[in-house]
Amino acid sequence: MIIRRSRSFPPLRRRLFLATVLIVIASIGVAFGVGVVLTRRSVESANLDGLNRQAELIKNDQESGSIYPFSPSNLKQLNRFLSGQHEQIQLFDLAKPTVYLPDVLRLELRRVGSVKGTVTVNGERYLAAAGAGIEKRPGKGFVLLRPSSLKTAGWGPFLRALLIAGAIGAALAALGSLIIARWISGPVRRVAEASRSLAEGVSPEPVPLGGSAELAVLAQTFNDMAAQLNQAREAERNFLLSVSHELKTPLAAIRGYAEGLEDGVFTSDEAAETIREEARRLERLVRDLLDLARMNRREFVVHHERIDLGQAAREVARRYEGEARAADVELECVVDGPAPAVADPDRVLQVVSNLVENALRSTPTGGTVRVRAEAGLLVVEDTGVGLAPTDLPHTFERFYLHDRNPDGRARIGSGLGLAIVKELTERMGGSVAVESEVGRGTTFVVRLPTGPAGSAADELVPAATRPA
Repeated sequence: MIIRRSRSFPPLRRRLFLATVLIVIASIGVAFGVGVVLTRRSVESANLDGLNRQAELIKNDQESGSIYPFSPSNLKQLNRFLSGQHEQIQLFDLAKPTVYLPDVLRLELRRVGSVKGTVTVNGERYLAAAGAGIEKRPGKGFVLLRPSSLKTAGWGPFLRALLIAGAIGAALAALGSLIIARWISGPVRRVAEASRSLAEGVSPEPVPLGGSAELAVLAQTFNDMAAQLNQAREAERNFLLSVSHELKTPLAAIRGYAEGLEDGVFTSDEAAETIREEARRLERLVRDLLDLARMNRREFVVHHERIDLGQAAREVARRYEGEARAADVELECVVDGPAPAVADPDRVLQVVSNLVENALRSTPTGGTVRVRAEAGLLVVEDTGVGLAPTDLPHTFERFYLHDRNPDGRARIGSGLGLAIVKELTERMGGSVAVESEVGRGTTFVVRLPTGPAGSAADELVPAATRPA
């Protein structure tokens, strides 16, 4: 059961949006907290400087304008005025402790004549600016106090500005998060929808390449995978159709001759010969299919040994000598000297056998098939009908060249031989190439590594010592 989620706000986009918004809001909150602390300190420092200057003015005014500075009437009148600014002034004896000034500041005041700082009086925090050294009131000092609360500190406007800036930043962050979430999740959503279609067996349209470089790589990778999967499905379908056709043909022949033998249309010798040939075709097809299936499995093992390719060429020529004679085709083996290589002896025999068998089927009566071995090189060439330029790129495809006989002779073949040659050669670390010209023949060239599979003095293992 496939659960389809709402496309209006998919889970990935929602998660990206929420995660980005939360991160940005958390960052704004931290920045806001730090800004509040720094702003409060700056405002408090500015207020403290202003309070200190105000205390200096009060000190100068009292010394110049009154016979008895800081008299009770003056203090009362001054405090009445300062109360409108949430301030107060207190007079104290410099030689005695006072609640309005810590002892450290009091002693500093006696030494330098003025101090500023913060004090706590009756549990409330104040900004304080103190003065001393009044000529007409020796031994006395005064302190000007102002509460450091938000209302009286004058930094409320700064706080409101920070709040407004934080709100605007959060709104912009939310908008940016939404845009980024759509930008990231859009390509991912398209890939997910295309993957769902691919899983349901529907070939999706290529996913547009959009977003960041990583998302574009993801989309391109999916498009490549979808194209390869479509090719694999098409190849599988064609392969099954070809196998069905190859199975159908010999089975129909066997059934027809069996029924003809039952009805007395054919003699037992005629039916037996045809049934035997078709059974051999079926056997060859099944064997090649099993070989291809094994090569696609991990446990398929290819041994790497130092072998003599000349021995393999001679052995294959010996095995197919009778078939070549029956088809009136000359089979030659050319080995001028040692032909060392590093490969699997059994697989080399299988490769050369498939190439020689294919050459015999493609060569008309009176033609020639030649097998040549050199160091790391096997060449099988024939004087057959050749391949058209359009057929060359498909030479090693399964069943592509099957049943293209030059003279209509029925020969045993599965259509998989050349595909097996290519698979086995590449598994042994080599390569195979083909050259052909219509009407002049075809040449297959197999190249195998010649590096040591052990020490350089290893004895060459004849490939013909094992069964094909």
